[in-house]
Amino acid sequence: MIKPIKIQAKVRFGRDRKGRKVLKIGEAAVLPATGRLPRVTRLLALAHRFEKLIRDGEVRDYADLARLGHVTRARISQIMDLLLLAPEIQEQILGLSAVEAGHDPIHERQLRAIVAVLDWGKQRRMWNNSNAGV
Repeated sequence: MIKPIKIQAKVRFGRDRKGRKVLKIGEAAVLPATGRLPRVTRLLALAHRFEKLIRDGEVRDYADLARLGHVTRARISQIMDLLLLAPEIQEQILGLSAVEAGHDPIHERQLRAIVAVLDWGKQRRMWNNSNAGV
């Protein structure tokens, strides 16, 4: 006699592209808390993504990024300048909590003066002394 095998798995129902129900194995992905990430957080993440695209040779330069994104080269430069921030500042920006309502706690424009300083120690002091040091 063959011994039966038990298989246990968590399943859920989802929808495919055409809206049909499909059976999916595993738990549903955990949705992030309500709210939205601050714009400066998204811009810094985008700058890191752009830098990887250039490094990997998928795009040639900032001009290519500007053409693809339908923005000016100057705007791409402003976004990419966020990579000049001290690593600790970048970490704090990327770790900003979601905004439930109202305005973002910090804006990219506020960071331009800090980005203009090349010394990370001075950047840290400016960040801590400003309203930006969230």
